[in-house]
Amino acid sequence: MQASLHRRLSFVTFVLAALGLLIAYRLISIQFGVDTSYFAATALTEYRYQVTVHPPRGEIYDRNGVLLATNAVEYEIGLSPILIYDRQVTAEKLAGATGIPVEELLGDMASDQQYVLLARPASATMGQAVIALQLDGVAVTPINRRFYPHGSLAAHVLGFVRYDDQGNYGIEGYYDDILAGKAQVSDASRIPFDVSGESSFQPGSTLYLTIDSEIQYLAESALNQALLDTGASSGTVIIMEPKTGEILAMASLPTFDPNRFFSEDVAKFSNPAVSAQYEPGSVIKVMTMGIALDTGATYPDSVYDDVGYVEVGGVVIENWDRKAHGVTDMTGLLAHSLNVGAAKLSLAVGPTKFYNGLDAFGFGELTGIDLEGEITGIIRRPGQTDWYEADLAENSFGQAMASTPLQVINAVAATANDGLIMQPHMVIKRVDPDGKVTDYGPSALGRAMSSQTAQTLSNMLYNALQIEASKALVTGYAIAGKTGTAQIPIPGGYDPNGTIASFVGYGPVDDPRFIVLFKLDRPTVSIYASDTAAPEFEKLVQRLVVLMEIPPDAIRLSPSGR
Repeated sequence: MQASLHRRLSFVTFVLAALGLLIAYRLISIQFGVDTSYFAATALTEYRYQVTVHPPRGEIYDRNGVLLATNAVEYEIGLSPILIYDRQVTAEKLAGATGIPVEELLGDMASDQQYVLLARPASATMGQAVIALQLDGVAVTPINRRFYPHGSLAAHVLGFVRYDDQGNYGIEGYYDDILAGKAQVSDASRIPFDVSGESSFQPGSTLYLTIDSEIQYLAESALNQALLDTGASSGTVIIMEPKTGEILAMASLPTFDPNRFFSEDVAKFSNPAVSAQYEPGSVIKVMTMGIALDTGATYPDSVYDDVGYVEVGGVVIENWDRKAHGVTDMTGLLAHSLNVGAAKLSLAVGPTKFYNGLDAFGFGELTGIDLEGEITGIIRRPGQTDWYEADLAENSFGQAMASTPLQVINAVAATANDGLIMQPHMVIKRVDPDGKVTDYGPSALGRAMSSQTAQTLSNMLYNALQIEASKALVTGYAIAGKTGTAQIPIPGGYDPNGTIASFVGYGPVDDPRFIVLFKLDRPTVSIYASDTAAPEFEKLVQRLVVLMEIPPDAIRLSPSGR
C-alpha cells in the first residue's frame, strides 16, 4: 500500500513539474519575443484606435479676393477607458472643463469600448481647457470647422461642409475632392499608421469664384425686396456675363445659413437655379423666333393674320389675352407675346428642325455648370410615346416642357453672344498648396444660331420692348429682353390661381456686358410678369450698371467716350 501511495505522489509531482515548465516556457516566449507579432497586434487592438486627421480645407474667394469660406478650429474630445487609472479624479477634472456631469463621465469610463466620444464639436475654449489638464486616457483632437464669414450670402452657391469634412451642395459638394485635400489615418497621437515613409497628408486647394460678392449682395437684396413688393413666395435671380458664361451672382430665396446647416430645413439646401424645373412660359418665344429665323421659316418683316386662336393636334391654342391681333409682324409677335404666332412658327419650322433647335439651345440637357445637383429639365420629343402633336405648338411658348432657370438664361444669352452658347461656370482660378495656379477660362458649348440671326433677333427684342413700353426699360441704356408668365401645372391641368413670372434681359444691346434672369414664384399683386418681374428687373439693373461701371449709352457711345 505504501508503494502504491508513493507511485501516486510521484505522478502528481511529475504533472505539477510539467505544468510549471510549460508556464515558464510561455513566460519566456512572451518576454523574449517568441510570437511577438501576435501580442503586438493584440496591443494595437486593445490600446490604439484609428483617427482620420483631415488637413485644412481649401478656402473659397470671390473674383476680387473677398473671402467666402474659410476654416475655424474646434475639437473632438474622447477617452479610452482602459488607459484611465483614477476614474474619479479624472471625471471630476473633466467635468470642470467640459460641463459634463461626473456621473455621466464615470459611466463612459466604465464602457468596454476602446474609445468613447465625449464632445464633437467642442469649442476652442473647451478643447484648450482639457488639453491643459494633461489627463491620461483623454484625447483632444483638433478638427477643422467650415466657417462662412458672410453668413447666408451665396449660400446656395457655396453649399456647406459636414463635421466629417464632407462637402455638400454647391461648390463645396462639386469640388469636394479638390477642397478637402488628402487626409491621413493615424492614432490619437496623430502618428500615421502608414510607416512606409510617404505621407498622403495634403491640404486642400484654394478656389476663386466668378461670383462678385457686391453683385451677389445686390441680387439677394433685390430679390428680397421683390418678394415683399409682389407677394411672391420664392424666387431666383441669376446675373451672368453672356460672352464668357461667368456667373456674377446666383441668388434664391428662401435661403439658409451654412454656418448653422444642422438646424436648417433640408428643403432649403438644393439650389433652385440649377435643381428646380418649371414651365418657363413666353421667354421661350425668344428661342422659337431664333429657330424660325435661322431655318428660313420666317423673316423679320414677315406677317401673319392673328385671329386669336389656332388648332393643333386637336388642341386649341389661344393668345394669353384671348384676343385677335390681326396682321402682325415678327417684332409685334414678340412685343405682344402672342401664343398663336409662336405656334404658327413652330408648325412652319416642323418638329425635326424645331427640336433640333431646342437641343442646340441646350434644353433637356445639363449645362455642365460646376455646381452640385444640376438637373436636365424635361422635353418630350417626336417618337416618344408621351409626345403629342400639340406639344410642338405648346412648347413654342414654353408650356408642356420644363427647364431650370440656368438653362433659360444660358439659352437667351446666345442671342447676346452672336449665337454662341457658352459653358456657364463658377470657378475662374484654382491655387494648389504648392503654389501651382490653374486658370479656368471661357469655353463655347456650340452654336445655337448664326451670328447674323442672333444680331437680327437682338434688335427685334430691343424694338419689341420699346413697342410694349415695357416696365423693364432702363433709363439711359438700350435693353433687350422678354417676359414670361408661366402657368403652374397641377394634376389635371394648370393652377388657376398662381403663375411664375420671369423676365430675362441683357444690355447694352450693342455690346452686352450682362444678362439677368429675374424669376418670381406665385406673385400676388399681379399674375403677369410685365407687372412684377419686369419692373423688379429694371430696379436691379439701375444699380447693377453702377457696380459694373457701365456708363449710359449717350456717354459710352459719344465720340469722346466719356
